[in-house]
Amino acid sequence: MIRIGVILGSTRPTRRGPQIAQWVLDSASRRGNAEFELIDLRDHPLPHLEEAAPPMFGPSAHEHTRAWAERIAPFDGFVVVTPEYNGGVPGVLKNAIDHLCAEWADKAVGFVSYGVHGGARAVVQLRTVCGTLGMADVSYQVAISLLTDFENHTTFTPRDHHVAALNKTLDQLIAWSGALAPLRACIDTTLVDS
Repeated sequence: MIRIGVILGSTRPTRRGPQIAQWVLDSASRRGNAEFELIDLRDHPLPHLEEAAPPMFGPSAHEHTRAWAERIAPFDGFVVVTPEYNGGVPGVLKNAIDHLCAEWADKAVGFVSYGVHGGARAVVQLRTVCGTLGMADVSYQVAISLLTDFENHTTFTPRDHHVAALNKTLDQLIAWSGALAPLRACIDTTLVDS
């Protein structure tokens, strides 16, 4: 069965992401056509990228990076739940992505974003980053407003259009994760000089 990781891309103490990630996880788990699992970046504290060589050159010498790679490698695709910080991707999420290379390749990714403007600018940046790593980003996404989609500005209240957008995102994500399986099966993770 296809395995999808739901990455919670913020570690702030007052983050709204856990409510959204739990909604994604609960909604997705009812589908029955894939397995979903939460990956909270708080559980994987990584220092600011301190690798001696780029991740494309092979396994890290650092235990924390190897543990992160082992966490990400088994999944066929990802839903990234991301806020938008100052018009962009949260630093902790970008840092976590940058720690790896082969573990992301030939996997599908979908986005659920939140922010004053729905987190759209963070997703634009993530599409570029993920594409550079060889990931296939699906076209549908969920954009959640901090101004209108939280009751009393604290409790996430998904509306019908969020549910519909999440279902379309998951449909594409699961289809692409399955379609990319042959590429993942034959991937050679060693660096080949060209």
